[in-house]
Amino acid sequence: MSGPWVVGVDIGGTNLVVGLVPVEGGEPCGLRSQSTQSEQGPDATVKEIGRMVADAIEDVLSKEGGASDQVLGVGIGCPGSIDRPRGMVRTTPNLGWVDYPISTQIANLLQLPTVLDNDANCATYGEWWRGAGQGVEHLVGITVGTGVGGGVMFDGRILRGASGSAGEVGHTTIDLNGRRCSCGNYGCLEAYASGASIALRAVEGLRAGSQSVLTELADGNINQISAALIYEALQLGDEYAREIMLETAKFLGIGIANLINILNPDVVVVVGGVVGAGDYLFGTIREEAQERSFKSAFEACKIVPGQLPETAGVIGAAGIFISEIPGQL
Repeated sequence: MSGPWVVGVDIGGTNLVVGLVPVEGGEPCGLRSQSTQSEQGPDATVKEIGRMVADAIEDVLSKEGGASDQVLGVGIGCPGSIDRPRGMVRTTPNLGWVDYPISTQIANLLQLPTVLDNDANCATYGEWWRGAGQGVEHLVGITVGTGVGGGVMFDGRILRGASGSAGEVGHTTIDLNGRRCSCGNYGCLEAYASGASIALRAVEGLRAGSQSVLTELADGNINQISAALIYEALQLGDEYAREIMLETAKFLGIGIANLINILNPDVVVVVGGVVGAGDYLFGTIREEAQERSFKSAFEACKIVPGQLPETAGVIGAAGIFISEIPGQL
């Protein structure tokens, strides 16, 4: 598909993903993905993003025969607390960045205008624009990955709140005296349902004597167990993996019930690697949410997996740029 395009950059705690999105919407072109080397710091990450974007642009323009001026700008999705007007990342618990001017850094590197937003807002916008939420006015997105994020579309616009931090689903409290979260609070949804927390709960059970094929899959080193490995064990019929995922689904169901009661959305869309658990997850999520939600609110809401498993963040970041910089188009 010929341009013009907007670059979408999705910065995750695990992976960096970039691609060029046509301004009218559609599948990203020139997709690039690699592991996030957060220990190297934000400057190194920006350099990697610059290299990935340059490669993606070169790839797409060579195939489509377009000119560089058909790349209009960059939408950036980044985890953590975001100061959008200043293009700053205030803090990212899962990356360790503090007060980092990522929007300016990428703009200077690529010589393109940029728009910055929270990564979960971007994934939510992507699913609303081109995925599972097309055509609805009120949508809540929950991203389950390295952390648990969220975004809210209200009357077809992202709800941002007074300081821009609306939609932090992962840091709602579901257990008064619960686990310590990376944000410093106790009992956050993220402390139970993120990929890292799922793995931690599984390891704790194994150390307490639970039996599972997970030990074999991890070559005897249970500290190497990840959420992805638990999904693998689940597919092999492992009962312990099933217990872990059902427990995770109940935690997510509680969080979603709170959102349904507060926001009364048309759709709750769940995105991220945890969606790979499929029916093991969503049947229990819906049961738990139904038990804890107002009947009318639950019946008006669909709880669904995302339709853009690898690209929601990239599409959404580009889409937010397109929606906010119409003069560029």
